[in-house]
Amino acid sequence: MSVLLAASRLIDSISQFMGKISEYMVLFCCLISAGNAIVRYAFNYSSNGWLEIQWYLFAFVVMLGASHALRNNEHVRVDLIYGSVSDRAKIWIDIVGLILFLLPACVFLTWICWPFFALSYQQGEISGNAGGLIRWPVKLVLVAGFGLLSLQGVSELIKRIAAVTGHISIDTKYEKPLQ
Repeated sequence: MSVLLAASRLIDSISQFMGKISEYMVLFCCLISAGNAIVRYAFNYSSNGWLEIQWYLFAFVVMLGASHALRNNEHVRVDLIYGSVSDRAKIWIDIVGLILFLLPACVFLTWICWPFFALSYQQGEISGNAGGLIRWPVKLVLVAGFGLLSLQGVSELIKRIAAVTGHISIDTKYEKPLQ
């Protein structure tokens, strides 16, 4: 179990690093958006490339930040019974959810996105918009994002199994979003 927990810590550190990168990408997206608006209204100039980089960065934030959100237990959760059961039951709900839903979906999406990216890369796909950007980087982030989310799902599964077997204790506190 100690080897698995060490692997889990490594995966967690990768997710934390990618989460930090995602945080900076939010800042870059805001700066690019503001700069683009200023240039458009002050100088009557615009570029499709600047518009596309904004949605590329947004895709990077969402896809690379998802594993970080899962690591911090800040992901979307359907809280029908989770909030009213014991900590041990919460851990079992997480284990079942990881095994039956998250991991199969993420592994499948990683696998299915790979040819989508590979074809774009091989063809040197470029946006159809004038001044648009190359498309393969944003398609690669789909593969990377689902791959990272799969890895983080494995890390969470390791931690939950270690908690059930008494090797570690984990915080099962989930704060329901304000409605």
